[in-house]
Amino acid sequence: MRIRTLNDRLRKTGVGGRMVMTAGVAALPATEIVAILLAISSFDAFDAANDPWGEHDCALLHVGERQLFWKIDCYDRKLANLSPDPADPAVTTRVMTVMLPEEY
Repeated sequence: MRIRTLNDRLRKTGVGGRMVMTAGVAALPATEIVAILLAISSFDAFDAANDPWGEHDCALLHVGERQLFWKIDCYDRKLANLSPDPADPAVTTRVMTVMLPEEY
């Protein structure tokens, strides 16, 4: 599935889009942020309950004692609207947001 491949590429390597974090995550110690990003990049517990469309576009996970949420959204190249075709990187900018659950 093309969308899943593109989402995994961004999540695992940071390539193919933008990665942002909310203020709550950005305020954490740098070592904790690194651990969070490593946990997200290696996350593989996708199943029918948390990934019903098979796109690997979001998950809730624990890093140490902290619960986190990440989500990949697909926008047009100007980031003004949703992408007309999330499977086509020529017309899509992926944005992965990392946040604390209470910031959702």
